[in-house]
Amino acid sequence: MGGSIASRPYNARMFACLPLLLVTVMQVPPVEKAPVDPKAHAAAVIAAMTAREFSRIEDQFDDRMKAALPPGRLGTAWDGLVAQVGAFKACGTDVRVRSIADKQMVITPCEFERAKIDLQIAFDTSNRISGLVMRPAASTVPYTLPVYATPSSYAESDVAVGSGEWTLPGTLTMPAGAGPFPAVVLVQGSGPNDRDESVGANKPFKDLALGLASRGVAVLRYDKRTKVYPDKIAGVAGLTVKEEVIDDAIAAAALLRTTPRIDPARVFVLGHSLGGMLVPRIATADPKLAGAIVMAGAARPLERAILEQMQYLANAVGTVTADEQKAIDEAQKLVNAVAALKPSDAATSMHLGNAPAAYWLDLRGYDPPSAAKSVTIPMLILQGERDYQVTPAEFARWKDALGGRPDVSFHLYPALNHLFIAGTGKSLPSEYEQPSHVDRAVIDDIAAWVKR
Repeated sequence: MGGSIASRPYNARMFACLPLLLVTVMQVPPVEKAPVDPKAHAAAVIAAMTAREFSRIEDQFDDRMKAALPPGRLGTAWDGLVAQVGAFKACGTDVRVRSIADKQMVITPCEFERAKIDLQIAFDTSNRISGLVMRPAASTVPYTLPVYATPSSYAESDVAVGSGEWTLPGTLTMPAGAGPFPAVVLVQGSGPNDRDESVGANKPFKDLALGLASRGVAVLRYDKRTKVYPDKIAGVAGLTVKEEVIDDAIAAAALLRTTPRIDPARVFVLGHSLGGMLVPRIATADPKLAGAIVMAGAARPLERAILEQMQYLANAVGTVTADEQKAIDEAQKLVNAVAALKPSDAATSMHLGNAPAAYWLDLRGYDPPSAAKSVTIPMLILQGERDYQVTPAEFARWKDALGGRPDVSFHLYPALNHLFIAGTGKSLPSEYEQPSHVDRAVIDDIAAWVKR
């Protein structure tokens, strides 16, 4: 569903919500205790991973990682990654080292059968692994303006969304002129997305912001809480989508209403993937919204989406490998485990798929299209027909629930994928590595709907 690195509780949900269903495992320790060159140390960790010697890595977890990633969980994460992006092939030589506080983060680009992945491993001062993240490889291709963006017609400025301990950095893209302008808050998909919802070589939220602002619609986008505060949010007891997504979307809308040259009565929310799934909850929590836009809004339970996406990817290119089947089996276990949760489990430290039980229980039984029936503001529902992460069948469920309302509009785009980028044939993770832009028709349809 939309989009990338999460702190410990977000691994499984990224499968369902990000364009490149990946796995994130934060705060893992090293494979060697003696001080070594960080690049060599990272190479040793990756070698152990590809050799399936996971216990060698787990034996050296720090206390935090041991609690967050019990024995066996790392192997499950690796198998899940392979199920999504295919077999491991090799790692490149362009290894980067970044200092983050007292840690050394080593970023190693690696080639898998269906995608390029950056393996990011952080080492603390005791030479333990303090972080291990598997995410789509950062693109080396510079961003180019889409043809529908007109730089002279807008200006961008930095803003702060929210206040206090969860303040988030954001960007306001404001049309030129006196206004007052309608404005849209962009809400990302699952995982620790940046404000552009960067995936591979693409930045769909930046495309939306520049395209809409060129058409007289202000846009606010911001880095997600899970990106800015990964360690802190991992320690939130009873974490749910309220803390992950909803609170910040409401804060962003409130900021727009107090911003000069913006019409406070015409503030809209646009949710993509997980963000689209949560639009009914955001709209319920903020009755001042003028309308809501759902882009590839998930309508399946997340655990079911994880399983079905793994099945799709494993079967998309031929024979299902043993590793892919193992990951599918683990995903089925997650589906069964979520179904077996008891309400009392929300108060425990239990984790399923690296998300707390409270997270799964909060979403269990939540039916976004049905919930949207009680949302009285106008809505625009958009879907790409080539999207395998949020499928046209889910779009049909939104249409079944809301199709009789004159204030709800629907658009299905035959050639577009989960990022609303055009392509041909079956959509696969490798597609996100090719630089492109959100289709112009999507920009035009959103702008026309908001302005009318």
